[in-house]
Amino acid sequence: MRDPADEGRTHEMTLPGGSGARIGYARVSTPEQDMSLQIDALERAGCSRIFQDVASGAKAERKGLDEALAYLRPGDTLVVWKIDRLGRSLAHLVGVVEDLRSRGIGFRSLTDPGMDTTTASGALIFHIFGALAAFERELIRERTKAGLAVAAEGQLSPLPC
Repeated sequence: MRDPADEGRTHEMTLPGGSGARIGYARVSTPEQDMSLQIDALERAGCSRIFQDVASGAKAERKGLDEALAYLRPGDTLVVWKIDRLGRSLAHLVGVVEDLRSRGIGFRSLTDPGMDTTTASGALIFHIFGALAAFERELIRERTKAGLAVAAEGQLSPLPC
């Protein structure tokens, strides 16, 4: 129910990342790869500090990312050159961005249009990503359950030679 006192007032959505610092994160998979393109782009985007990793995206431990996540404060925005620099998988990416959101921190990817959770449309895109990650987890669960049921019935035949 609407409050009559609100009549004529405009309501703005308060989104994270509007007033704080832009903090960059850059990652390459091997020492042979050049990180300068990412760092230059992050500097041009106004990042006041840039954390770095040289590690495969599949590797769970990334010291630079951990330091960046600990450094961020409410109102800040974590900026990456490309979205795949942040997440190991869709589920991991959604988890990191959801953690940032819960802490009042925005997320932006410079080369992926619409990937900016400090805007309403960017937040919507990440909600869709979250739904896709949940769908992916459910499909895996269903396949695992079906495979276990088949195995329990002894319907698995040996592989042909």
